[in-house]
Amino acid sequence: MTVDARAAARRPIHWAVGGALVVATALVPSAESAAAEQKSKVALRYTCPFPSGPEEVDVVVSAVLPTSARTGEEIRPAQVAVEVTLPPTALARFGDLDAATLSAVARLTVRNSVGDKSADASWQDLTAPPAELPPPGEGEGDDQGALTLTATGDVPTVAFGSPGRATLAADALDLALTSLTEAGEPTTLPGLDVACAPAPGQAAELAAIAIRGDQDPTSPAPRPGESGPAPEPTPTRPAEGLPPTAREKIDALTEKRREALEDDPGSCPIEIPPEWVMTTAETYAAGYANAAKLDGAAALGPAFMKVVLNKRYINDSCASTVDVSSEVNFDYEGKRQLPPTKATFLSYGFMPTTATMTLEQVGPPAAIHTHTVTNTPTYPEETTVRAQLVMRLSDVEVNGVPLDVGPDCRTERPFEQVLKGYGQSYPPAGYLVAYGGTLTGYAHIPPFEGCGATEDLDPIFTSAISSPGKKADNYTKMTQGPLCVATNPEGPDCPPRKPKPER
Repeated sequence: MTVDARAAARRPIHWAVGGALVVATALVPSAESAAAEQKSKVALRYTCPFPSGPEEVDVVVSAVLPTSARTGEEIRPAQVAVEVTLPPTALARFGDLDAATLSAVARLTVRNSVGDKSADASWQDLTAPPAELPPPGEGEGDDQGALTLTATGDVPTVAFGSPGRATLAADALDLALTSLTEAGEPTTLPGLDVACAPAPGQAAELAAIAIRGDQDPTSPAPRPGESGPAPEPTPTRPAEGLPPTAREKIDALTEKRREALEDDPGSCPIEIPPEWVMTTAETYAAGYANAAKLDGAAALGPAFMKVVLNKRYINDSCASTVDVSSEVNFDYEGKRQLPPTKATFLSYGFMPTTATMTLEQVGPPAAIHTHTVTNTPTYPEETTVRAQLVMRLSDVEVNGVPLDVGPDCRTERPFEQVLKGYGQSYPPAGYLVAYGGTLTGYAHIPPFEGCGATEDLDPIFTSAISSPGKKADNYTKMTQGPLCVATNPEGPDCPPRKPKPER
């Protein structure tokens, strides 16, 4: 079917496609709020596992937020800063590396709550510029030799669909520290990743915002400690699609594209600015992975996943397609991995082998790409998820006898797990990113290395598990649950639910 570029450009951009985009009602900026602002700040103590051991770190989180907002109104935290004071014992490692400066990228988990509903948002890519490392003992009192890094940046917006007292509270903090020499070159080792947990018993609330219902905009704000009116139920799929303010902005973009086509008829794709649509979400996935050589399947998950939706959104009116790119990281006890799973197989067809398998995520976040065709009424779409994984084996028993494989038995290189899901938006069916469903695919398992404490067991595990390059050897089927989106913490899918895996 041939699509007329000019006619297609006059049509509104369809944001309710691509699975993840059905949550766009809360993602497109509305009019600026006229509510008074509050400069919010909370000081917390965190415990961070540095090479020197667990260290107590002082952290101050600050932001400018409105004191009140309407239901569904976008709230954008401004002047966000995470101030981290590292004690001298935590800095000793960098002195040993002849480091001159230290910088950081911080990711703070913020819990958005209203009533009895809550969801975690990820304030990520907060950047602290390089700061000179102090000589040991420099400073005053308890701060001698300490270093304070202040990470700043833009963070996702949030909108609350129910009236009441909404709160934003600081939770887990991840730090990616980078050290440089006096010459500005990376040290060896160049950096350190630290996952910090807040000390228990602290009041972590950063700010409280009075959320007023549209039906009664003059109702008084709840006082601190009061929960306000009971939350109203939020429909899973908005019946009216995008709010009028969002549709107006989309129409304006469409008109801008139409005008561009008049000057350049061959220019059709339009990329939506990511700050308009990007947000964070959480979900779980569970399933099974077949190991053909071992004549069995290993259970996977339930794996907790942190999702960043809509990193890129391209509408191509000429081709009648929409392409959306998102990303996801697994999270198990602060590590990028799936939960360890124990499985029993028949090695070489007759020998029962039991092992604990751990799949670690390496490299960049897993990529989620959704391709939607918009010139048919159902809006069919294909979603592809690509993750780089390393498989580790431990606690191995062969025919009931322990086999010492050592602490570092793993695949010699990462392998790519590719999963695909198919669905449609109207009516919703099959796999959609926002609502979950079934993803299937295959993986090629590389040879193993590092296996064996007293003898080389690499050939045995390579022969028993690794596939000879035929992707059909290792079939994986995962079931993803619905997304709990940070912009709608009181939604019906928050907190995220663990799905039942399908064989």
